[in-house]
Amino acid sequence: MSTTTRLTLRRPDDWHLHLRDDEMLKGILPSTSENFGRAIIMPNLVPPVVSAKDAKAYRERIMAALPEGHDFTPLMTLYLTETTDPQDVAEAAKSGLISAVKLYPAGATTNSQSGVRDFENVSNVLEKMAEIGLPLCVHGEVTDADVDIFDREAVFIDRILDPMRKRFPQLKVVMEHITTKDGVDYAKSGGDNLAATITTHHLIINRNDILVGGIKPHFYCLPVAKREEHRLALVAAATSGSPRFFLGTDSAPHRDERKVCGCGCAGIFTAINTMSCLAHVFENEGALDQLEAFTSLNGPAFYGMAANERTIELVKCDAPVEFPSHIHTGDGSVTVFDPGFPLHWKAINNPS
Repeated sequence: MSTTTRLTLRRPDDWHLHLRDDEMLKGILPSTSENFGRAIIMPNLVPPVVSAKDAKAYRERIMAALPEGHDFTPLMTLYLTETTDPQDVAEAAKSGLISAVKLYPAGATTNSQSGVRDFENVSNVLEKMAEIGLPLCVHGEVTDADVDIFDREAVFIDRILDPMRKRFPQLKVVMEHITTKDGVDYAKSGGDNLAATITTHHLIINRNDILVGGIKPHFYCLPVAKREEHRLALVAAATSGSPRFFLGTDSAPHRDERKVCGCGCAGIFTAINTMSCLAHVFENEGALDQLEAFTSLNGPAFYGMAANERTIELVKCDAPVEFPSHIHTGDGSVTVFDPGFPLHWKAINNPS
């Protein structure tokens, strides 16, 4: 076990974040903006963020909700549909308004009904993105009814992702929230135009945590957590220092009545305690020296951005760090992820 009790890291970024909108946005944004410098913002609102005009308006709403004194930059994305205009995408990227486009297979997760059904219908957009170097963020699951939910990531890689990358070899692709050893292995072998994000919760929970002893709705997410062997593969990838892997929390708030019900929503809210959770995981692996690469360096490098200049301190405390069990918003109460063990690492922002 490491004897380290204090770490200084470049300020982290979150390369996959759900902020929602309106009162929920106002309530949960501070949990990210307090410790993170930037975040890739998911566009699956209702209605989704499908155009440059939509992205500009959403960015303005985020900045209006930002607490005074918080230094945070939302990195906007567009929701890829079969009617997306390649020129609108190119102009939004050139202006700096967007940093990526998000691919949801239709029906794969929350608010994905407007996603892609026929991939041939988005080939013109993918071709333009490859030409201009704009990354494609991929929710990597098939939605075929005959494919087991625990196999949907591996099948997506074989049926969709690998053929797509062979057709558009210059396209930069981020495999978001990978959950399997298959995803880890594919990301490792994919070359410089391929990377993968890993969530906080997928480093900590497996499918037993969802199902054993009764269903735990606050551990339900998509992609769903897999077997322990897959969790261990994710931990090994995240703590390896490989530039192919970086943090995307997929922190996804839902008010509690939408989680604890007959058909609960997928999503786990981890924004507020992610850095404490990650420090615990990396310390257990004897890899605290790789935490900065995973949270603060690899993501900016893949996206062609500079790392944050400001730093944070992670301090190991004797007593467990206390986090609220819920975040109370004007849209309802949101349960905070409980990792199942005490957290002793506390994040402290350094002044600019």
